[in-house]
Amino acid sequence: MKELKGRVAAITGAASGIGRMLAKNLAEQGCHLAVADIDEAGLRETADMVSRSGVRVSAHTVDVSRQYQVYRFAEKAVSTHGGVQLLINNAGVTLSETLEDVTFDDFEWIMGINFWGVVYGCKAFLPHLRKEPEAHIVNLSSVFGIFTVPNNGTYCATKFAVRGFTETLCQELRHTNIRVSCVHPGGIRTNIARNGRFYKAAEPSLTREEVSALFENVLARTSADKAARTIIEGIRKNRPRIMVGPDAHAYDMLKRLFPVTLQRLAAFTPPARWLRSRL
Repeated sequence: MKELKGRVAAITGAASGIGRMLAKNLAEQGCHLAVADIDEAGLRETADMVSRSGVRVSAHTVDVSRQYQVYRFAEKAVSTHGGVQLLINNAGVTLSETLEDVTFDDFEWIMGINFWGVVYGCKAFLPHLRKEPEAHIVNLSSVFGIFTVPNNGTYCATKFAVRGFTETLCQELRHTNIRVSCVHPGGIRTNIARNGRFYKAAEPSLTREEVSALFENVLARTSADKAARTIIEGIRKNRPRIMVGPDAHAYDMLKRLFPVTLQRLAAFTPPARWLRSRL
């Protein structure tokens, strides 16, 4: 989708982070927006911010884990803007707990948002996207849809699921008017770690605040704005696979060349004293 000016994009998880920056950057390129999130206050801030670019913006309070809400979002977005050409399923959450101890309620919570939210979004918007001369679906997976880390098994499971769903959808739509991209961000400076559910880290003595600080100060090397611009570049070039951040490219390469070694290295947890020294 080389031309974005005048197009309409529907974005979930738009109240903050990558979703907000996607809205901002798309609006600056003349793309009209239907933004959605469960966080009403943050969603209003995003809508107010992007409306200054002179594009049409509609804000929709949506819990993407609820099928009927996502379908209602699709209908309202299309009726408000006269159509949608770009769908970005961005909404996501984290959960830090072992697979042995995680409750089924928590597992269903993260699966409902991270995976079923993507499925509902695609299924709800596909009939509308098929009516357009050109359309694009973008689903956000993660580097943790490529390799795994301890105490993030539920998150990894959702992101591997998103990757499998998206890559298959790309194959099935290859002869249609709809292009499909799977996005694999590395460490992005957003509030996702602070807003997730936390029970224990791989190093169990670390607190939620310490884990969040480590993520933000050490692991998250790419800004949300840079991530959004990388994703938009991938949309313009119709890339089926969009890697975001130098760490994502590095992990992807290591997984290809040394799949077993990377998994072993990713299972290693540094001592708490060393980790705290990074704060």
